[in-house]
Amino acid sequence: MSSVAQTAVAPIRLSVVRWVGFRTIVLREYRRIIRIWAQTIVPSVVSAVLYFAIFGSLVGRRIGSMDGFDYRQYIAPGLIMMAVITNSYGNVVASFFGAKFGKHVEELLVSPLPNWVIVGGYAVGGVVRGVLVGAAVTAVSLVFTHLQVHHPLVVLGALLLTSLTFALGGFLNALFAKNFDQVNWIPAFVLTPLTYFGGVFYSVSLLPDWARHLSFANPILYMVNAFRYGFLGVSDVDVGAAFALMTAAALVLYALAVLLMYRGTGIRE
Repeated sequence: MSSVAQTAVAPIRLSVVRWVGFRTIVLREYRRIIRIWAQTIVPSVVSAVLYFAIFGSLVGRRIGSMDGFDYRQYIAPGLIMMAVITNSYGNVVASFFGAKFGKHVEELLVSPLPNWVIVGGYAVGGVVRGVLVGAAVTAVSLVFTHLQVHHPLVVLGALLLTSLTFALGGFLNALFAKNFDQVNWIPAFVLTPLTYFGGVFYSVSLLPDWARHLSFANPILYMVNAFRYGFLGVSDVDVGAAFALMTAAALVLYALAVLLMYRGTGIRE
């Protein structure tokens, strides 16, 4: 009888509850990505094919080599990173805003999960999509050009940190968004221009001085070049500085997202 009583009042291990909650959020995001793969993975693959066909083959013939590499080989890491950025961001902003719009975010808020676990779960879900799409675009790139990884840890680190940074950025966008139009504002008017001017298709050494100095204020330039350095061994920026920037950005955005969740910004209004 005493053993039954002890079992009934056994304390709940919060660490287990938090792990189960975190894992559930990540698995739900993964299953959503796979279930609608035609919307989450295929568009980036098609876009990569078009970029290689138009920029790589047609324009690339006129450009020739870039930093000693075939043009298609040079832009391949940039195209992979561009897909990772847009998909990591898009996955979280769409998923969390959908939870707000559908009112089932309230179930998370009343659960025993702390806000830092909720933010982490959605962020990792965005990283999962970024990695899946990045792998798919890499496979497409290998059809058009040859990629040899010079620094595997640099490739992996840049991929994960960039994906995490923009996944957290997507979470912040979802917090502040009040309608579907506001969900699309940042990707359309901020993310896309910064990506295209982030050294995906060119080396900043080709730019005039004023444009080159202006480019160094673009954080995506550092992410793309760190990733390119991992593949090709060349970079327009200091790779150490790029990793410092990515790490700082991820930490600041995570702390800000958790703080806003505690304040109830965008979810209790």
